[in-house]
Amino acid sequence: MSIVFFGTPDFAVPSLKALIASGEAISVVVTQSDKAKGRGHTLSAPAVKLAAAEAGLPVAQPATLRDAGFLARLAALSPEFVVVAAYGKILPKAVLELPLRGCVNVHASLLPRYRGAAPIAWSIIRGEEKTGITTMLMDKGLDTGAIILQRETEISGEDTAATLGARLAELGASLLTETLKGMRTGSLTPRPQSGEPSYAPPLKKEDGLIDWTRPTEELARLVRGMQPWPGAYTYLGKERITVLAARPSEGDAPPGLLRRIEKKGLLIGTGRGLLFIARLQPAGKKPMSATAFIQGRRLKEGMTLG
Repeated sequence: MSIVFFGTPDFAVPSLKALIASGEAISVVVTQSDKAKGRGHTLSAPAVKLAAAEAGLPVAQPATLRDAGFLARLAALSPEFVVVAAYGKILPKAVLELPLRGCVNVHASLLPRYRGAAPIAWSIIRGEEKTGITTMLMDKGLDTGAIILQRETEISGEDTAATLGARLAELGASLLTETLKGMRTGSLTPRPQSGEPSYAPPLKKEDGLIDWTRPTEELARLVRGMQPWPGAYTYLGKERITVLAARPSEGDAPPGLLRRIEKKGLLIGTGRGLLFIARLQPAGKKPMSATAFIQGRRLKEGMTLG
């Protein structure tokens, strides 16, 4: 019997590769449409599409999951499982009811904590000390299905959404193969979710805007959680600046005030403490160290950001 795999970004690639490596029969890989990127609006294929093509697997990119022809194609495959890893769209009832053993989702949080589209980023931004992977049986709700397996990992003070996401992707791939094996042998019994749920809504560009009245620790987490997208940003005059690396520092200054210019960074006042900015990216330019940024501008202590 076969597996239908749904996934789109880099996070889903290790899960797809784990299924391939374990000898699973993947009948089709479903991913989102190619997207226009960059100033030239060049079409860019999703990471999962590239991985599937490399493995010689058929790929489907339906504009809608309710397309009758697409649903008929999936039904004809009689899949044992539908596996979902960060596909990015809600699966309709017609897809959820297709597989013999159910739809298994690889979700990057310890459900019911952080249901939704961006659990990795929000777990960092909100100061969680740990997170993990949950494999679950999907239902019509938003990440409300029964839990199959969970694994934890700590969130370090250096983790960004990118580094934590990469670690969780590998953990999810390992947990996925264990989940399918256990579902087939009957050694795993899905259990209902329990506890108070929390939510991780999709990130928007404006979520990255730095509010300098917030405490320093909170802003440092925002910088880490907003990488690689949409980025934590502020303004110096009319110039938009994305902050790529920052850490809390002792001291005090009014929110947004450039308190001190040092050789390796800038110290900016916040609602509580100072934020040391070590790396940043001016709009339309490449990422650079704060040292390089300082050398290219006439900065003065006492200037205000935001």
